[in-house]
Amino acid sequence: MKQKKAVDKEKRATRALAKYTTFPVKKSMELMEFLASQMPDASRNKLKSLLSKRVVYVDNVITTQFNFPLQPGMKVQISKDKGRKEFHSNLLKIVFEDEYLIVVDKREGLLSMGTDRQKERTAHSILNEYVQRSGKQFRVFIVHRLDKDTSGLMLFAKDEKTKFTLQDYWDEIVKDRRYVAALSGDVEKDHGTVTSWLTDNKVFITYSSMTDNGGEKAITHYKTIKRANGYSLVELELETGRKNQIRVHMKDLQHPVLGDVKYGDGKNPIGRLALHAFKLSFYHPVTGQLMEFETPYPPAFKKLFLKTATPIEKK
Repeated sequence: MKQKKAVDKEKRATRALAKYTTFPVKKSMELMEFLASQMPDASRNKLKSLLSKRVVYVDNVITTQFNFPLQPGMKVQISKDKGRKEFHSNLLKIVFEDEYLIVVDKREGLLSMGTDRQKERTAHSILNEYVQRSGKQFRVFIVHRLDKDTSGLMLFAKDEKTKFTLQDYWDEIVKDRRYVAALSGDVEKDHGTVTSWLTDNKVFITYSSMTDNGGEKAITHYKTIKRANGYSLVELELETGRKNQIRVHMKDLQHPVLGDVKYGDGKNPIGRLALHAFKLSFYHPVTGQLMEFETPYPPAFKKLFLKTATPIEKK
């Protein structure tokens, strides 16, 4: 049985890798120049079309910028998927897609998926509409969630088998998940860890206990990046992924996330929850390749620290 599963996984991996033509980058140049050098028979319009159809990847990230600067050691991949439909949404951006996965950058204010009580437009419904335009009975599957008011990177599966593989082996597959948050007040330490046990009450408020109260153990590591103007910018690394974990743990630190109505102190200088999932690294559940994605800190976060900000000195 184990041998059959191993053979099946190897076949899926081979099939996935065969979907791309890969070109290693050996010297610095812009993406369009590189594509022209690798495909000398293709017209400039043809190369532009590849970019606009989002079938060109640089180090596993969809890249549409014709003058994107390439460096030696990078790899450029071109998808052989001719049925790929163009995707346009002001609520989320697709940063990676293959036969098995979609990685998106979600805007704040968008639900990950609907519930019986909430039927509004969601990341899940937007992506389902997109994949179904191919004319096949495709659908996407939720693997994990971000709060409605949290922005950043999310991973979806394109078949049920991949979904269950990701969920059943999440701790082994996911290498790194990090968030950036703007907090109220000056965080005292440059780095630290918050550990507590989380439980929900009947009205879905999460409570934190520093001793084991039978709830779920939650561990959050933090690093202070900047302090200025009465705020702190921190990076957060999750050792566990509990509901409302970051927001509750920042309240425990007495430096709640700005804009947090539920667990905050009323400060909301940028008109949104100041929490963004900026980094996601995982091993591809089919090919085994390490996939690494990172988005910039939201500009609104940075503006909070412009006037008197001083970075933490490296020791």
